[in-house]
Amino acid sequence: MQRCRKSRPRRAPRWRPRRITLANRLDAREADTAVDDVAADATDAGPRDRAPQRRCIVTRRSLPVDDLIRFARGPDGSVVPDLRRRLPGRGVWVTADRGAVAEAARKKLFSRAFRAESRTTDDLADSVGKQAKDLALGRLGLERKAGRLAVGFAEVDAMLRGGRAALVLHASDAAADGVRKLDQAAYAGARAGAEAPYRCRAFTSAEMSLALGRGNVIHAALEKGGASGAVIARCRLVDRYFGEVEGAADLSPDEFAGRTE
Repeated sequence: MQRCRKSRPRRAPRWRPRRITLANRLDAREADTAVDDVAADATDAGPRDRAPQRRCIVTRRSLPVDDLIRFARGPDGSVVPDLRRRLPGRGVWVTADRGAVAEAARKKLFSRAFRAESRTTDDLADSVGKQAKDLALGRLGLERKAGRLAVGFAEVDAMLRGGRAALVLHASDAAADGVRKLDQAAYAGARAGAEAPYRCRAFTSAEMSLALGRGNVIHAALEKGGASGAVIARCRLVDRYFGEVEGAADLSPDEFAGRTE
């Protein structure tokens, strides 16, 4: 009588980590920057800026992330603006332009990019603009508390002539004469060798006054150094969003000369 041999259980194959090679890295990079699929290229896997550029779902153009606005999709399917780029999950990018955001909502491009039904509010474009302004004004308020923001014509004039200003703000409803005189002061500082400050006219006097806790703010200037780069980035975003082409221009000495002639 023959004995039945017990079959030995097969061992599961050992998992071995994949070797990281240059070819693997190139393949991953190509997959991350693929342009054939709108949804894959316009979204990401989280709030990290893993790539220097993203593709707008409206214009189909690849732009630096600072020229775009990120949107996330909430658990209920609502589209949420993520200007700080901190919300988890996949993200969709739209050119920082009010018309582009309105078009994305009107044509239901968010649903296509997220590959799921996504709801937008009727005032999405206005809401994004308000959030962009609030973020910029909030940063200006912090700089004011830190003592790095000059407010008022005399203080701003002194900072500009000394070449210490990284940013100069004029209220959108400021008088032309006051703006012209401070442009001359900025030109004087730039002629002395200082870099011309970024010039922004995206906010009303009422908005600036409320943010800075002081009445009737018409002119302000931010000192160089510290977080001035982050503040300027916020002001640039507002300028782009509302199409403030003239206010968004960095004024070189030649441009200052043209304004003061």
